[in-house]
Amino acid sequence: MLRERGRFNPARYFVEEVISGFDETDLYKTWVRTSAMRSPQERNTRLENMSWRIWNLARKKKQIEGEEASRSSKKRLEREKARRDAAADLSEDLSDGEKGEHINESSIHAESTRGHMPRIGSTDAIDVWANQHKDKKLYIVLVSIHGLIRGENMELGRDSDTGGQVKYVVELARALGETPGVYRVDLLTRQISAPDVDWSYGEPTEMLSPRNSDNLGDDMGESSGAYIVRIPFGPREKYIPKEQLWPHIQEFVDGALVHIMQMSKVLGEQVGNGQPVWPVVIHGHYADAGDSAALLSGALNVPMVFTGHSLGRDKLEQLLKQGRQTRDEVNATYKIMRRIEAEELCLDASEIVITSTRQEIDKQWGLYNGFDVIMERKLRARIKRGVSCYGREMPRMIPIPPGMEFSHIVPHDVDLDSEEANEVGSDSPDPPVWADIMRFFSNPRKPMILALARPDPKKNITTLVKAFGEHHELRNLANLTLIMGNRDVIDEMSSTNGAVLTSVLKLIDKYDLYGQVAYPKHHKQSEVPDIYRLAARTKGVFINCAYIEPFGLTLIEVLDNGILVDPHNQNDIAEALYRLVSDKQLWAKCRQNGLDNIHRFSWPEHCKNYLSRVGTLKSRHPRWQKSDDATEVSETDSPGDSLRDIHDISLNLKISLDSEKSGSMSKYGRSSTSDRRNLEDAVQKFSEAVSAGTKDESGEKAGATTGSNKWPSLRRRKHIVVIAVDSVQDADLVQIIKNIFQASNKEKSSGALGFVLSTSRAASEIHPLLTSGGIEITDFDAFICSSGSDLCYPSSNSEDMLSPAELPFMIDLDYHSQIQYRWGGEGLRKTLIRWAAEKNSESGKEAVVEDDECSSTYCISFKVKNTEAVPPVKDLRKTMRIQALRCHVLYSHDGSKLNFIPVLASRSQALRYLYIRWGVELSNMTVVVGESGDTDYEGLLGGVQKTIILKGSFNSAPNQLHAARNYSLEDVVSFDKPGIASVDGYAPDILKSALQQFGALQG
Repeated sequence: MLRERGRFNPARYFVEEVISGFDETDLYKTWVRTSAMRSPQERNTRLENMSWRIWNLARKKKQIEGEEASRSSKKRLEREKARRDAAADLSEDLSDGEKGEHINESSIHAESTRGHMPRIGSTDAIDVWANQHKDKKLYIVLVSIHGLIRGENMELGRDSDTGGQVKYVVELARALGETPGVYRVDLLTRQISAPDVDWSYGEPTEMLSPRNSDNLGDDMGESSGAYIVRIPFGPREKYIPKEQLWPHIQEFVDGALVHIMQMSKVLGEQVGNGQPVWPVVIHGHYADAGDSAALLSGALNVPMVFTGHSLGRDKLEQLLKQGRQTRDEVNATYKIMRRIEAEELCLDASEIVITSTRQEIDKQWGLYNGFDVIMERKLRARIKRGVSCYGREMPRMIPIPPGMEFSHIVPHDVDLDSEEANEVGSDSPDPPVWADIMRFFSNPRKPMILALARPDPKKNITTLVKAFGEHHELRNLANLTLIMGNRDVIDEMSSTNGAVLTSVLKLIDKYDLYGQVAYPKHHKQSEVPDIYRLAARTKGVFINCAYIEPFGLTLIEVLDNGILVDPHNQNDIAEALYRLVSDKQLWAKCRQNGLDNIHRFSWPEHCKNYLSRVGTLKSRHPRWQKSDDATEVSETDSPGDSLRDIHDISLNLKISLDSEKSGSMSKYGRSSTSDRRNLEDAVQKFSEAVSAGTKDESGEKAGATTGSNKWPSLRRRKHIVVIAVDSVQDADLVQIIKNIFQASNKEKSSGALGFVLSTSRAASEIHPLLTSGGIEITDFDAFICSSGSDLCYPSSNSEDMLSPAELPFMIDLDYHSQIQYRWGGEGLRKTLIRWAAEKNSESGKEAVVEDDECSSTYCISFKVKNTEAVPPVKDLRKTMRIQALRCHVLYSHDGSKLNFIPVLASRSQALRYLYIRWGVELSNMTVVVGESGDTDYEGLLGGVQKTIILKGSFNSAPNQLHAARNYSLEDVVSFDKPGIASVDGYAPDILKSALQQFGALQG
């Protein structure tokens, strides 16, 4: 060894090579501990071993940096190529002045509130705006599902999930509930009945008492106001961190759907003249709630708004820069890839994304495939000019600074230069929290530097303590107060928070800061204003030195009431603090600027801006509500809603087509592509015309033509079995269907049990498949076709068929109106044809070709002839998103088929539509699946429905369809939940036992 030859000094190597190139607090701690050893030989050996270990860490960090640089370079090239491809389409119709990237920057920054936001400090401005909106009766749904949320005594800082976001959403809900024009606000979160949390988190509903009742009208009904509504999902008696909530998202969505449906009916009776009052918007907060809001938005056909608060890609970059963990290790800890995919979905589904600052748009959302500043600028210009965007869509990024709760704040007008202004004591009794803080100080009269943040590494508290401890002039002039959440015993805190707090205590000891630093164990949310008031009373300074602060609650730069510093620069932090506490004139100027500008950030102003944006969104409520009769349809009568219209459309269209060309549609699915698409477009237009017609006329026609029909029979079923087995051959699927019918023959005959076939196959493929096995179409109540892009019902009446010669199906056109949001249509198809041509050219032969027979208005289908030549789903989704094309990409048939359908369409969403449209309870559904399936397989396993997994050799061998996803199946599905059962084989007795277990069959 080099040490034995006298050429290696481990101590010098450690200091010169390792410490200088790998500056981490942990290394310093290890160095101090090792240096304290008495034995020189043991110390030298320990240092040598530690040096090599840290050298490996440094080498690993460089390797990670290289891999990330390569990944970033590849991503940049992909984005540039996609941008060029999109520019080829988007430049066709624009004039020379509009092409390229020369559109005025003000168009993209028009929504920025900095420097343009009007103050509403006067009551006149508030009253004028209130009078303009007082007659509206809006229903708003907010979603925030992690952390501990309650209206009073919020336990902020208790853990990393209960932080500023909790305060934000509660105050937003309360403020919206007080805003004129808003009738009800529901903040949906998780119901927690765990023994280690307060009982209040288990209450199903909590009303948020208004802070200001002046704006509340006299006509507010019994259900008006703002409420926290807690939905039970996930482990019933266990409080779990947000990273473990992902497998339970669909269960939350189903529970939230039930609440919203019930509340819409209640509000309809109160303020809707008997018609349901649907939410005007569903607003998700953070990635998990955004994922939930996207599914709710798609199921209800209601506009979605999203606020990220903290973004996964930005956090991933920060963690990788630290070099402590690889990408896989970060993902294992934080489920970061699942979070990022949820945020990408939010970009796909949201009409508006609300941010706190401009920086969040440019520097953080710009990291995502689904958002590009330049593309957004071009699309906005085209929309303003009424020019086609060729199916491309981009959410609007709107910066709206968060509000502030002023009810607890009482400004004190004192002479800043008087002795009284700097006296801690006064004639009035001091708040109790002041004594809790001042007991730490040997001289409590000194100005107080205040930091209020939970002990999280990204809050950078240790750097603040170092800056304070190493600046002797600052230590002599000021005290430091650290409000780091609430704690009882450090060892009982989470490992991350406990480590930060332990580091702070050791730094206090290292710099001998006793008597100069306060770190109380507890504080109440209601005491926070008093804490700030104490800092102001001592002419102190508030500091936020967090590495990342997109939320904007404490970092409000527009106020011009402080000094901006680099959180990584310890010296800059110390010098800025020293300037503020030592320069009385600068302190007074910053204080006055804050008082002058703070009203820009009131909650009434935030709500006014928020509602003015929401008011621009196009209403997309369920379409059938416009034409349905007010009377409820009985079980024995024909439905009299959208399917009546479908019958009329089909009949009239058939007559029209037959009179023009009797043989043009001899076989549905085998006609020419243009004829089929013309037919579908005509059906869609005709359905819209029928829906716009009078109720009486449509009711008369329906009564005359469908009086003998019993469908949709789904309404009369007590239980529904959904057959969604994708991983078997056609012969096995037919036999599975037969065995399920045999196992449930009694309930099937009595009409208590209904059946739905859910598949990636097109309607033209389903019919021959079933008839080949001797199965009647009418044995099923509904068919979810083309991966969820079509919903059909069986019909025994030949006059009901779109194609009477072969397909006895009735297409639910209202379902199409539910899923058509952001569908790219022909623009998307042209892009996909170009993409397929590129893949064929790269492989030198036909790798992927369009499947005309299986394509439809809302499904563009391809046959994959060479699976090695086509990318996995995650790469295809990325390609579509980079080009601002919003769609749901799925592989099926073991990768031999590729479907592109609307972004919010899926087989699981189709089941939710059956609940919304026909009242089929999701909890009364049992879904039968194989061991694997299409790439939407995971969506069929979640939710409140029961699931039976058929295991056995009849399943197709595992392939790369699911192995290539961004995250593991366990990140999105909880296989240990009570509603999932696995069985071996599909024999009738096995199926019967499984169905009996879930109550579908009687025992």
